[in-house]
Amino acid sequence: MSSGPKKITRDHYLFREGDAPDAMYVVKSGKLAVVKSKQTSEIILAEIGPGAMVGEMAFFDNKPRSASVKAMKDSEVIALPYKALHAQFQNIPEWCKAIMRTVNNHLRNANQRIKELEKNDNSEDLFPPHTINKLVAILTLVAHKFGKYSEEDKGVVLGGNLLRNYTIQIFQEATHKMQKMMGVLSELQYIKLEDLGEGKQKIVIYKMDDLFTFVDWHNEFLFKQEKDRVVIKEEEIKILNCIVHFAKKLPKNDKGLVKLNLSEMQNESMREVGYLVKTEETLGLCEKKLIGDQTMGDAGILFTDVPVDELDRIVPFWKFIYAMAKVRR
Repeated sequence: MSSGPKKITRDHYLFREGDAPDAMYVVKSGKLAVVKSKQTSEIILAEIGPGAMVGEMAFFDNKPRSASVKAMKDSEVIALPYKALHAQFQNIPEWCKAIMRTVNNHLRNANQRIKELEKNDNSEDLFPPHTINKLVAILTLVAHKFGKYSEEDKGVVLGGNLLRNYTIQIFQEATHKMQKMMGVLSELQYIKLEDLGEGKQKIVIYKMDDLFTFVDWHNEFLFKQEKDRVVIKEEEIKILNCIVHFAKKLPKNDKGLVKLNLSEMQNESMREVGYLVKTEETLGLCEKKLIGDQTMGDAGILFTDVPVDELDRIVPFWKFIYAMAKVRR
């Protein structure tokens, strides 16, 4: 390896993960990205601009490159071969060498931890309940601290790289899980994801308050004893959506309840929501106390009391939970 300037065109690699090391580099112009392979894509761990150094870790331990470095735009670097640097390194005091090696080991260990986090495990359950809650909490906390509301986008805007760094470096969660979860939130229209190119992503959060509420509600749910948990089955979501649809048209009493005509709902459900909901299908919801017991009025008409605001709040949460359960690797 000779010293001096070296040009790298956009999307070409300075070196790849696993390569034998022979030099470190100072970025003279352009922009580089430190990346790791993830199945068929790459995860950007850091971006490096002019004046920064890359490839220095292997100088101390001569281990293979721990990540790849590629050009995000046409760039130029100055190569500093290890062979020449080692001669200079001998003149540094031993205590200084020890500090530098220690720092390097910490960085190497951190990279290994990142690699472990990004690995797929063999578990079929990619998103256990506490993981879902943690990921939503990370998204909302980072967005609350660093996001900016945009009138143009009608939501809180957050940079994907910033969220990625916090996810893996601060909270030590795998970024591919965060990305998959955000994909589900995007499908459910809680957020919008926009690819800006060069590994950058724009996140627009439309329903920040709902996501904050989900974290509190789900955390409270998870810490209840199992006998005290009220679980909404996936097939009950459509029934509840229909109930909420009709209940929203009616006035609430002083307790926030709506007296819903179930017989009328059955007759009108196909026309208004596109599927039939029979009165007997609501009995399970009555047993769970999600809605009031059925009462019979004149001419055999069935009624129930509906806590419409509460159902309108939690039913979308269950839809999100079941959507996450279907995410696979």
